[in-house]
Amino acid sequence: MGSDSGQAGSHTYQSLTEDGLLGSAKLPKRPTGRLIMHSMVMFGREFCYAVEAAYVTPVLLSVGLPKSLYSTVWLLSPILGFLLQPVVGSASDHCRSRWGRRRPYILTLVIMMLVGMALYLNGDAVVSALIANPRRKLVWAISVTMIGVVLFDFAADFIDGPIKAYLFDVCSHQDKEKGLHYHALFTGFGGALGYLLGAIDWGHLELGRVLGSEFQVMFFFSALVLILCSIIHLCSIPEAPLRDVTTDIIPPEPAPQDPPLSSDGMYDYGSIEKVKKDYVNPELAIQGKKNKNPDEQTRRAMTMKSLLRALASMPPHYRFLCISHLIGWTAFLSNMLFFTDFMGQIVYGGDPYSAHNSTEFLIYQRGVEVGCWGLCINSVFSSLYSYFQKVLVSYIGLKGLYFMGYLLFGLGTGFIGLFPNVYSTLVLCALFGVMSSTLYTVPFNLIAEYHREEEKEMQAPGAGPDSNGRGKGVDCAALTCMVQLAQILVGGGLGFLVNTAGSVIVVVITASAVALIGCCFVALFVRYVD
Repeated sequence: MGSDSGQAGSHTYQSLTEDGLLGSAKLPKRPTGRLIMHSMVMFGREFCYAVEAAYVTPVLLSVGLPKSLYSTVWLLSPILGFLLQPVVGSASDHCRSRWGRRRPYILTLVIMMLVGMALYLNGDAVVSALIANPRRKLVWAISVTMIGVVLFDFAADFIDGPIKAYLFDVCSHQDKEKGLHYHALFTGFGGALGYLLGAIDWGHLELGRVLGSEFQVMFFFSALVLILCSIIHLCSIPEAPLRDVTTDIIPPEPAPQDPPLSSDGMYDYGSIEKVKKDYVNPELAIQGKKNKNPDEQTRRAMTMKSLLRALASMPPHYRFLCISHLIGWTAFLSNMLFFTDFMGQIVYGGDPYSAHNSTEFLIYQRGVEVGCWGLCINSVFSSLYSYFQKVLVSYIGLKGLYFMGYLLFGLGTGFIGLFPNVYSTLVLCALFGVMSSTLYTVPFNLIAEYHREEEKEMQAPGAGPDSNGRGKGVDCAALTCMVQLAQILVGGGLGFLVNTAGSVIVVVITASAVALIGCCFVALFVRYVD
């Protein structure tokens, strides 16, 4: 079956070349405004992430969640994401919706994020209004809040893969690089604004009194920002529907005198602009031609078994890139998830287990607040650094950017752990922004380079396309699900380390050690395209 599909793919690409389709398959240059519109969803997603970081712990504490369930809340979502994200990525590769392959999934995940936020920010108020029995109210409030947190995390983590695959599908290589930089830029801005709004005491302001509480205020802002940014994103750049590409490029019985494409034909499928038929993605055309064969159609029906086969058949350089991404996110999350606690306990010397009216607890709270400002510095510098990356890459290349991001983060966190000081820690938070910007851009730039290299190889005389059933959606999903695996490792392992060491300082030391190991890995094992 493998050799037959390879021959079929080769014939497909040869026929496309003979028909002159590859010349017309070149994607148009996207205006900067369109790329910015495409990046707005990252602003909305990171804004909501920042709100969750600021409010989810107070919400969980306010509804009376037992400490024994904390690990369940934080581990359930990444476990589900790690198992299901490649499945969704592969399914989007073969989606035949009239609206395109990626946008239906992005819209669904945005709705799931909104529902999740509504449940964990408003669930307690709704349950209190509907249920009078205190015991039943406690059970329902905890259940609804937990479901909301898990659903939001699941959708917010999931959505990154389809967004990146959408960008790769509709943009040329140069526009992919620009688009990824804009993604990182707006990710940083969204996080910074979310942290700043979360630091405001809305409960004592008029808007807080009108809406009921600061939780409802933040839901109002989060939902508004996410909805507006998602609408702009979904209307930014149109996608070619897979089934239309199949029908129009490869008709059932092509007559010699009929051209395969109509130069003046137009599609209109729910976007603010129309797409000319001669802008065709070669990957879509190849998949459409393959799907004419019933046996091939059956083979390409994605099951867990075929998905695992596709992931296992990924070239080694893809797997090494995934491992480096896992190392980077493990180091980054080890520091970020416990950073405010580190500031409160180690830098300020407070005690979170003291009585809430004690001096030690108030000092700890002050440290947590300053830690939030550190996270805001991280977000702002992440945006600024993503802009300078475009200049740096021409001098040091992707390898230099990747290595420098891991190295600076490893040295910065090591210095913070060895010499905890308020001012030096806040200054070194800028290096966290270097790492986050690196993780959001460089691995996906490398994926784009790998895809471009494969497309060139497929166009070479006598070469056939990759026939293992992988698509861009699977590649992006495999990379982004490393974030979920890192969350599982951090959530399951760091708590044990902290309990064993008896101090949260082990968190930043671990982050530093893992990042420095990552330096060696990205220098020795990750493949860079010249």
